[in-house]
Amino acid sequence: MLPPIPKLEDYSISRRNGFLPDQLPLRRLPDRYYEPWEDLIDNLQPLILTKRIRAAVNALPLLSINRLRSGPELQRAYSILGFISHSYIWGGDHPAQRLPGCVSIPFLRVSELLEISPVASYAGVALWNYRTFFDSERIDSLEDLATLQTFTGSLDESWFYLVSVAIEARGAPVVPRMLEAIAAARKGDTLTVRDFLNFFAETLEELTVLLSRMYENCDPHVFYFKIRPFLAGSKNMGEAGLPHGVWYEDEDGKGMWRQYSGGSNAQSSLIQAFDVILGIEHRPTGFKKPGEDANQHGTAPSPKHNFIEEMRSYMPGPHRRFLERLASIANIRPYVDAHRNDEDLCDAYDSCLAMLRGFRDKHIQIVTRYIIVQAKHAKKNNVDTAKITRNIFSTPDNVTTAVPLRKSNLASTDATKKGLTGTGGTALIPFLKQARDETGEPAISPIAKRLLVHSPGIKSPAIYGNAITAGIETFDSSDTPAPMVGLAGYWFSSNDFGGLCSY
Repeated sequence: MLPPIPKLEDYSISRRNGFLPDQLPLRRLPDRYYEPWEDLIDNLQPLILTKRIRAAVNALPLLSINRLRSGPELQRAYSILGFISHSYIWGGDHPAQRLPGCVSIPFLRVSELLEISPVASYAGVALWNYRTFFDSERIDSLEDLATLQTFTGSLDESWFYLVSVAIEARGAPVVPRMLEAIAAARKGDTLTVRDFLNFFAETLEELTVLLSRMYENCDPHVFYFKIRPFLAGSKNMGEAGLPHGVWYEDEDGKGMWRQYSGGSNAQSSLIQAFDVILGIEHRPTGFKKPGEDANQHGTAPSPKHNFIEEMRSYMPGPHRRFLERLASIANIRPYVDAHRNDEDLCDAYDSCLAMLRGFRDKHIQIVTRYIIVQAKHAKKNNVDTAKITRNIFSTPDNVTTAVPLRKSNLASTDATKKGLTGTGGTALIPFLKQARDETGEPAISPIAKRLLVHSPGIKSPAIYGNAITAGIETFDSSDTPAPMVGLAGYWFSSNDFGGLCSY
């Protein structure tokens, strides 16, 4: 007997809003007992700017979470504790290696109840961190949305989060319809399956348009230097000053070192659900599809992509379980494959793959502009500054003296030589390109398969004159010290560091 189709409400998923809450997130915790948290979050930006954030956090009382009465209250607490934690860690001249118990203890307890990692995750900064200007407005319209909280108080940061919120909202109707399509495929109802795939393809096209609006109000320079540092996690961050991660004090007065990846749109349950329903399989970066490697013997299944699997631990528990359940019942790909003689059905399926690949193409363009280009410019500026400094501090005999540059950013780190590749994650661009190419692998039509798998993708336009073009690989990851950028030291485009999504 086939397993039953899951009910969305059993997994805290809204038929109207998808993985977003069914009702708007709380703007404040209703119990005045939690005013110390709310008062601090109200003044987060000036406290960060004046470097008083750690003193303010250290002065917080240790509050019990027993007075949080509902799911929305737990989500609000999780969101603001995430902002407070990351502000504390990155809001000083050096990163803080220890999180005080007044924050870590309730953060750990709330995260345990929500079954999610205690970090400023995608859920905390996006899913549970928005409002509409008026209660009657739609949440898939960027013009009608605002954030509840940011680190910087900038429109750029709000817009960065809200694009994700709008994508979640616009893509929400796909979720119940994918379950209907699974049920239809079980009954041999090809018309319903085809209608779903056509609707899905149209929705994916709309999501790509929404993603492309990132440029409107989020400046790449502001994002890279001012926003992204606060989204960093504590995993593989030794070069940034967290060799062991962050120490979370617990209730018995002890604690432990913990390492977490930063917030990322790879933690979006919606995007992972798209892959699952279409039967798209992702492999570790650099692994080829079985049969493509001439030296490969046997037909062992491809290993799962560890990074994508790991990102599920940063999703709310019910959403994570839904993806696991969805994977166990997804049947659209084998159904289409068994009906290759139905040209309309195959075209609809291939159209979904093409639109999702286009979405990932657009994301690569954004990553190029917001991270790759900015890192290249920062690296060049850092080298130029070093040359000037050596000239200024040369001895009378014209012998260069090593003089360390003064770090004006919030968290100073030692120089490193890792270029754009982080210390523990797959290089960002190869990962994204492979994920994009894998999206087209299930294509049915030979023409579609050739176009979707072997096409180089959409080329990014030249950015900032002739500084860098679509040739992303032109970034020099030589032994030149990596750039000293923005609020929190040296930053790289590793998956672990957070910031731009890894769709």
